[in-house]
Amino acid sequence: MTQVKEKNGYVHFHGAPAKGKILMVASSPSVSAQTGWPIGFWAAELTHPLRVFQEAGYEVDLVSTDGGKLAMDGYSNPTDASGYSAHDIISLGYMQKPEFNAMLENTAKLTSVNPDNYAAIFLVGGQGPMYTFKDNAALEKLFVAFYEAGKPSAAVCHSTTLLLQARLSNGELLVKGKTWTGFADAEEEFADNAVGMQIQPYRIETEARKMADTNFKVSAPFAAYAIQDGNLITGQQQNSGAAAAEMVVELLNG
Repeated sequence: MTQVKEKNGYVHFHGAPAKGKILMVASSPSVSAQTGWPIGFWAAELTHPLRVFQEAGYEVDLVSTDGGKLAMDGYSNPTDASGYSAHDIISLGYMQKPEFNAMLENTAKLTSVNPDNYAAIFLVGGQGPMYTFKDNAALEKLFVAFYEAGKPSAAVCHSTTLLLQARLSNGELLVKGKTWTGFADAEEEFADNAVGMQIQPYRIETEARKMADTNFKVSAPFAAYAIQDGNLITGQQQNSGAAAAEMVVELLNG
């Protein structure tokens, strides 16, 4: 007897009702104490997951650590003179959309969010989170609320710094017994060498490997790599956002 296989793609047919809402959280603009650079969110870590969510039929709300206007890291802007992200046509496409620019222009502060209104949470990475997500009790509380409600809870790249400290309501680290990923030491090394200075104040992989009872894994530098462990989803760096977002959608559609 012939086996029949079926696969539903993540195509959002126009006119179809939205399946629900996903909350994305990005860093508000800051300044790096290491480099003196203005820092914020990494464009691809917002736009690539956003495309996956929208094509899958979900609405997305974007909030930030302080509210207000957001700024992308210079090297992540496909129009930046460095040309570092010139290949990123997904971000370039979004930058032509008035709705996307309006989304960045005036974000709500994360403390205004009611988790009950959302099906999942996704933390956007970039250089900002190493300062604005670290020691951020309000963001830890928000992320844990989603996680403990059994909702897909995702973080990519430097936003995974939150998982170095986030604790559940019972006081245990959220990542206790979990397998997860984040920006790798080898990737930090590459970035530091490229600009001739240490960019970040600390390294996520180095800190994660000091932690007991957790399993931090990385793949090849800058490979698309995401891990799902229960309803915790993590992505290694900027090339992993879509893979992590697809895992969120699969959980929601499951």
